[in-house]
Amino acid sequence: MMKKEMIAMLLAGGQGSRLGVLTEKVAKPAVAFGGKYRIIDFPLSNCINSGVDTVGVLTQYQPLRLNTHIGIGIPWDLDRNVGGVTILSPYEKSGGAEWFAGTADAIYQNMAYMEQYDPDYVLILSGDHIYKMDYEVMLDYHKANKADLTIACMPVPIEEASRFGVMITDGNGRVTDFEEKPPKPRSNLANMGIYIFSWPVLKQAFEDMKGTPNLDFGFHILPYLRDHGSRMFAYEFNGYWKDVGTLGSYWEANMELIDIIPEFNLYEEFWKIYTKSDIIRPQYVGPNAVINRSLISEGCDIEGEVHNSVIGVNVTVEEGAVVRDSIIMGGTVIGKGCKIEKAIIAENVVVGQNVVMGEGPEAENVLKPKVYGFGLVTIGENSVIPDNVRIGKNTAIKAVTTAEDYPNGELPAGGAIVKEDGK
Repeated sequence: MMKKEMIAMLLAGGQGSRLGVLTEKVAKPAVAFGGKYRIIDFPLSNCINSGVDTVGVLTQYQPLRLNTHIGIGIPWDLDRNVGGVTILSPYEKSGGAEWFAGTADAIYQNMAYMEQYDPDYVLILSGDHIYKMDYEVMLDYHKANKADLTIACMPVPIEEASRFGVMITDGNGRVTDFEEKPPKPRSNLANMGIYIFSWPVLKQAFEDMKGTPNLDFGFHILPYLRDHGSRMFAYEFNGYWKDVGTLGSYWEANMELIDIIPEFNLYEEFWKIYTKSDIIRPQYVGPNAVINRSLISEGCDIEGEVHNSVIGVNVTVEEGAVVRDSIIMGGTVIGKGCKIEKAIIAENVVVGQNVVMGEGPEAENVLKPKVYGFGLVTIGENSVIPDNVRIGKNTAIKAVTTAEDYPNGELPAGGAIVKEDGK
């Protein structure tokens, strides 16, 4: 097999339980973002833009849509005879089937894949962050410091640092210590979960840590390297980076795309974001339609009003409907006369006529208050909402519902209708 200087291992197995009904049947990296993209498009595009042409994508939870989306990697120019993109799913060994049991364990189980390229360096990435980063610059930093491990870090406000793993460094950027979600952080350098390992060091660490249950980078590999006096360096990243792990941060990151001067710019020529694009007809905007400050994807049919929203491919907004501050994913139909406010509506949902969403006071969600908050209405894919119902804030629906599901024609704030099979 041809030798590669650096290969990437992209962890895309995340269930993303804090995205609630959006990830019930879809891995988090496969969730739609910014209208026509999926979350995984961002790290994949970063790889090819950085000259990394060998990427192993480690899937686990609900991988079908992810696998279909990535295919053989054509949109990212990753359909290579040598290298390219490879989907790596957990597989059955002679001793029985084994799920990936931790971030490092997932990589360890794919040693054979990495060994065939005999890389000098291994880049470890997460499949569920929105950012643009040139990994080549990070690799140059790694080489200049003769590092065993370089960790991408982002300065965060000190009051938020306890949510992250934080790195304590000396004046040269060398990591002297680190803390995993400390109550009183000693540093504001947050670990972004992006690592460059020198391959012999990673191999040795795996060899020595073999058999550790739930082998994880933050809890096991980093302490091992520290205790063995390895050269670990923090690479400070000051660009845009968002972990879209909650419905609130997912909604916010989408809304930031439609700022007048977006902090995260999808329109830059020199750093393109690539995605699998089907051949779709152009969008149609009707004679009475009103659109302002919104992203409208291909194939849409807009007859109503869209304000401050991100609209996916093949979405229909019928006459008299008003959509505000919302994310509507591909293939969804918003019926006549609807009033939709601050909603996240997943793919292929049918919203009947004169439905009102997101008005009125807030109340804590009865099902998962920590997940369904932020004043949002969240509707899972393939759901159906009947005509003339009202849906309050902090609500969740994942079902083909009928009028009977809405006593007095209403799902009050904090309510939920989630049926196991969606029926």
